[in-house]
Amino acid sequence: MRRPAPIPALAAVATALALLVSACSGAPEQADPTTEPGRPTTPSAPTGDTAETAAPAVADVATGLEVPWGVAFLPSGEALVSERDSTRVVRVAPGGAVEEVGTIEAAEPGGEGGLLGIAVSPDFARDSLLYAYLTADSGNRIVRMSYAPATGLGEPEVIVDGIPASSIHNGGRIAFGPDGMLYAATGDAGSGARSQDTDSLAGKILRMTPEGEPAAGNPFDNLVYSYGHRNVQGLAWSQDGTMFATEFGQNTYDEVNLIEPGNNYGWPEVEGMGRRQEYVDPLLTWRPAEASPSGAAITAEALWVASLRGERLWRIPLTGRADAVLGTPEALFVGDYGRLRAVAAVPGQDTLWVSTSNRDGRGSPAQGDDRLLSVAPTG
Repeated sequence: MRRPAPIPALAAVATALALLVSACSGAPEQADPTTEPGRPTTPSAPTGDTAETAAPAVADVATGLEVPWGVAFLPSGEALVSERDSTRVVRVAPGGAVEEVGTIEAAEPGGEGGLLGIAVSPDFARDSLLYAYLTADSGNRIVRMSYAPATGLGEPEVIVDGIPASSIHNGGRIAFGPDGMLYAATGDAGSGARSQDTDSLAGKILRMTPEGEPAAGNPFDNLVYSYGHRNVQGLAWSQDGTMFATEFGQNTYDEVNLIEPGNNYGWPEVEGMGRRQEYVDPLLTWRPAEASPSGAAITAEALWVASLRGERLWRIPLTGRADAVLGTPEALFVGDYGRLRAVAAVPGQDTLWVSTSNRDGRGSPAQGDDRLLSVAPTG
């Protein structure tokens, strides 16, 4: 059963509010996130009316899932989906048939941890490898294993270990970039100081070979690609190779960042726009109530961001202009399907698969939750 019929238009983002002042000592510096001339930024709170667009067509692909966290498509057109709390991996056919292909026993669910992101090898037709990011008894790790429809999942091989874990801020998104390298988003595991330490794997975006070794050209001669992150859960690349990441803020600003090697994105010294030379400002910010952004994908020249607390799917145009990389965001399906976690572009189609996360302990499950939704952006 669907939630109430989707609102056919976006919700215009509210006018910029006064800064919130934290009562806690050591709170991050905050600044009014307006566009700064000459920087590729988009106002965090567009003012005035925005043009309405036709609502994308939406349909259930699969229902009855348990906190689906990652979606990775196979060459066959089917997708493998990770479930955070059950630690299952299920195969979902385009027609909606769901079949368990195995569980990853090393994953230990708890809080925001468990079986998180998954990624299919870009050479899957040759190597049959599936990658997963999970919380184990000794921290977060990345594993790889074989997968075949006839035999299911093979024995996981640990390729990266020692990523700090906690009941919160585990990051967890993994994806292969256009360079063939594997990227992993990690959280600060509740300790912001780790984010500024380039010898720590926490609060970072990591870049590695398919074997888990530091990729050539990494800025610190280790796995670290960028740092100063709080909790990244979305990674996406545009057609020209530009890399974007979505990031949970603390109490004031969530972010979309343009990721480049060696850059420091400011956490915990800055939340949102800092306008300090040593840190890179986000392209766009939201209030957490509007977003809490998780998965991200790019299709049809737009960046799509699934929002948990915000219970909406954001469509953000990619302008292609050096002075305005992102256009004005549009909020879709506000409150219609509850918390949205993963978003993945269906290969070869102008279609997205989006997962709900209403059984994660923070949502209000409806009949049929959790579900995978098919979203056709052109309607």
